[in-house]
Amino acid sequence: MRNLFALAGIALLFAAGCNRAPKSAEAPQAKAFGAAVVEVGGSKQAAAIGTALDQPVLVQVNDGQGAAVAGALVSIRVPNGGTATPAEGVTGADGQFTSVVALGGTPGRYQIVASTRDKNGKSIDLRLDEVALGYQEIQGRELNNLYCARCHDPESTAERVSNKDNLTAKAHAFSEGPVLNAMNDSDLASIISHGGPALSRSPEMPPYGYTLRKTEIAALMAYIRAIADPPYRTKGAVYAKN
Repeated sequence: MRNLFALAGIALLFAAGCNRAPKSAEAPQAKAFGAAVVEVGGSKQAAAIGTALDQPVLVQVNDGQGAAVAGALVSIRVPNGGTATPAEGVTGADGQFTSVVALGGTPGRYQIVASTRDKNGKSIDLRLDEVALGYQEIQGRELNNLYCARCHDPESTAERVSNKDNLTAKAHAFSEGPVLNAMNDSDLASIISHGGPALSRSPEMPPYGYTLRKTEIAALMAYIRAIADPPYRTKGAVYAKN
């Protein structure tokens, strides 16, 4: 009988241990406070909807003299269902905090907010702009990589050597809003289809009207409009302020 009671007691203890909720990870705590949060890298990227940006978002907390602050708490907020991993943490010895950001499922411009607090508890925010590409814009990016980037992108990669420095005329980057935003859709389609001479520009810009279908030219234009910096605004349209 004693053995039965002992076994029953062990069973109850075991059951109680199994029913205990697991300890949740403690939230990070600030050990120091800064006066500013600045970007080190990661803004002005474009990625397909619902996917992570190619480069992580990297920010730094500084004090009033511009020196890095270790141990400052930083949080990252992503709108429209996007995520940041980790979403918060403390800065390292270099005053920096890194997070992998995935954009949400809605195409368009995203403004990521990196925040810290000063010693008085006041929030200090830094806003970083990113672009989520929809289906048509993703297709346009693929066409850009295939036909355009060799001349319009100054950076060489392992897969592609840039030809930009070999051109007499300047080939504008597709994100170069001050130039490309000034072109209406008709002119942009014309220079892609018929080459530079169609708009009295350099013949080094070749025609792609026999290479690309109309839907592909439209996709390339959608990509150019999506990544423009500053953002492309259709003339005559009215935009609500955030």
